[in-house]
Amino acid sequence: MAVGTGKGKRMKERLGKPLPLGVAAENGKMNFSVAVPEGKDCSLLLYRAGDREPYQEYPMEAALGEVRCLGLEDIEDCMEYNYRIGDEIVVDPRAKSLSGREIWGEERDIQKHQVRGVLREDPFDWEGDVPLDLPLHQVIAYSLHVRGFTKDAFSKVKDKGTFEGVIEKLPYLKELGINQIQCMPVYEFQECGRYRNYWGYGPAWYFAPKSAYSACGNGPLSLKQMVKACHQEGIEVALEMPFAEGTPGFVAEDCLRYYRMEYHIDGFILNPLNAPMESVCQDPILKKTKILRHDLEFMNTMRRFLKGDEGMVDSVIYWLRHVTGREGAFNSITGHTGFTLNDLVSYDGKHNEANGENNEDGPDYNYSWNCGAEGPTRKKAVQELRERQRRNGMFLLLTAQGTPCLLAGDEFGNSQKGNNNVYCQDNPTGWLNWRKLEKEKEFFRFVKELIYLRKSYPVLCPAEEMRGMDQTRCGVPDVSYHGENAWQVSSEVSSRQLGVYYSGAVTGGEDCFVAYNMHWLEHRFAIPALPKGKEWYVAATTDEGILEQPRRLKKQRQIELKARTIMILAGRQKADEP
Repeated sequence: MAVGTGKGKRMKERLGKPLPLGVAAENGKMNFSVAVPEGKDCSLLLYRAGDREPYQEYPMEAALGEVRCLGLEDIEDCMEYNYRIGDEIVVDPRAKSLSGREIWGEERDIQKHQVRGVLREDPFDWEGDVPLDLPLHQVIAYSLHVRGFTKDAFSKVKDKGTFEGVIEKLPYLKELGINQIQCMPVYEFQECGRYRNYWGYGPAWYFAPKSAYSACGNGPLSLKQMVKACHQEGIEVALEMPFAEGTPGFVAEDCLRYYRMEYHIDGFILNPLNAPMESVCQDPILKKTKILRHDLEFMNTMRRFLKGDEGMVDSVIYWLRHVTGREGAFNSITGHTGFTLNDLVSYDGKHNEANGENNEDGPDYNYSWNCGAEGPTRKKAVQELRERQRRNGMFLLLTAQGTPCLLAGDEFGNSQKGNNNVYCQDNPTGWLNWRKLEKEKEFFRFVKELIYLRKSYPVLCPAEEMRGMDQTRCGVPDVSYHGENAWQVSSEVSSRQLGVYYSGAVTGGEDCFVAYNMHWLEHRFAIPALPKGKEWYVAATTDEGILEQPRRLKKQRQIELKARTIMILAGRQKADEP
């Protein structure tokens, strides 16, 4: 028997089903199912939108194990609901949409019924949209925070800090060459607490898109609109789903299936420690979904090579060649946890004082180098070196054969002022500073052209990992490694030089030679001879950027590479000579 105010229409009670957990509609009946600790009473609370108190309460007595269930018929439109479990008001952990969470940073008390699940069925026309399922070796990913991406006053979007704001920036992303965005948590999390939870990690209502990220206050609708708009532009959407420690594996798996089916999500970034990776990868619904994970080994290796640490060449060789798709990893040189690219070359140590934890939070080891001055400086030599190192960082990321992922804002020198842990910085420190784009147009152009160059050379993004063998009997291996002497990689620990020769015979494109000099001194490289009828052309360098018209190399068997410089050579037919 329903209890409560008695105002309004009473719903017809029916025997409920324990599965699926959460709320499900079937044949005009709404089924409610929730896990309840043994020994506690449970009842369903129904609210009309806008009312402060529930107007109906239904005891939930039917049980199977620790699951209580109840069926109701003739439920009114736009109803809201919670559970009373023991003496506490509980928001359904599987709610698909929440009310009371539409305004970012507004404190809301669940025990006062200020947050509720919403029984919402919003029709949405996908217009034939399906997940893009791009091959991983063709993906250029871009990691962003939905709020921080456009919250800045100079972002030039109408709906700042929202899914709609991301839609407004799609032309920008297309121009850059991005075809996948990786979004930090977009589900309903508690941003209020001792410290602002800006990132969204920790316990949450994982099934409900965050309404504070919606310009219209409807998180599910706005997320669908964003995904659809991205797909129309050929851009995938991957969601970071860092389930909190202790989240049951079946909950995580159900959640991923739901986002794949309901929101057409192309991939998920998971924490292998908190997610059932094996069962997720074997799930038939998720079979074609990209299941991704962070891998710090590439990042740490390339950061150390970039700043000139000795003994890195062997590790660099591995990570330049390694195609990460099969294990679901992607390459990044910067990430949300750690420095931005600008700060990586501007600070030796972290500067997290503003976080209020005595600078004890955040990673202590960033493998960064300030290039001679800590933080902002007017020293021209330091500024020029930092610019060079930023370019080198992008070269290292985009010439490696695994799937690259840029951190949003790195393409125009975004800075967090040395803060490597902006988890609580919901302010300009944690937001992208779009004013820098105007000042860094040249660097943005460089990154854009470098992405285009990667896409233009199949040898830089092969579908399968190269073997170091002459697979096509063209006379050279598909990939080979060189030092200052052709066909010889220096065994000296102090070496900071490497040349990589990619044969285009396997992929059907041009041959390519990439020379890396991360030493602070100039070095001469002997370069291997091309097959008959071809010559080497300079395609890109750290100093010159990407050449509009590749320049024939004057000396075909050697190059002199300036200190901290990377050069890309293309092997072309002699007839291509200007």
